[in-house]
Amino acid sequence: MVKKNQPRHGHGEERHDNVIFGRNPVTEALKSGREIEKILMSSSEGSAIKIAAMAKERKIPVIKADKTALDRLSGGGAHQGVAAYISAYEYKTIEDILAKAEQAGEEPFVIILDNLEDPHNLGAIMRTAECAGAHGVIIPKRNACGLTETVAKTSAGAIEYVPCVRVTNIVRTMEELKKLGFWIAACDMGGQDYYRADLTGKLAVVIGSEGDGISKLVKENCDFTVSMPMVGKITSLNASNAAAVLMYEVRKQRDGKRQL
Repeated sequence: MVKKNQPRHGHGEERHDNVIFGRNPVTEALKSGREIEKILMSSSEGSAIKIAAMAKERKIPVIKADKTALDRLSGGGAHQGVAAYISAYEYKTIEDILAKAEQAGEEPFVIILDNLEDPHNLGAIMRTAECAGAHGVIIPKRNACGLTETVAKTSAGAIEYVPCVRVTNIVRTMEELKKLGFWIAACDMGGQDYYRADLTGKLAVVIGSEGDGISKLVKENCDFTVSMPMVGKITSLNASNAAAVLMYEVRKQRDGKRQL
């Protein structure tokens, strides 16, 4: 019922303003349908069992946490062994992304983030997406960063303009996009040089997590892979840097095609 993982150091400081403490407040948030990213619990007794069951029904991750971690997160306030991270901003839908592309008179261009955990990377990617003309970002509900205040600050306001869609299953979402005529490109090693690939038309680019890259199943369901030449001693780019390079290559190809 409860995952035995510790919350990573720093999460409380990053998103303190977006945390609800206490069994009754968390229960009411669950009942109301409030968007909740995850729940931390130091107990699995009494009403906490009901909270865990409600969270499971809504497919919200429940993470086992030490009491001291919750004490630190709450700043010494009462928490009753339960804390819930709520979303700072509203999530959108695929339809919202398609509508934005249609309004711009362009083929839709989407960034899919596979388990990206660093809110600074997500914020930076959303900032570049707004500047380069990507029409939206797709993230998974589990094992990934959501729309936090840190993301909002790092995005420099782009969070207000770039639709962010949160989905239960990335692969299933990719299949839905393919049915809509999208080509799915994985940004990973062993592929075609990114500037040689055709990145026009309906396109979704998958960027992997900071440590593990793109998961095997997600990559297997991509249509092709694009890579960046690495001539230095370091063999990989930061996720937000890689995304920025690709987004501007898409922008370049689309602008060039428009001028022909």
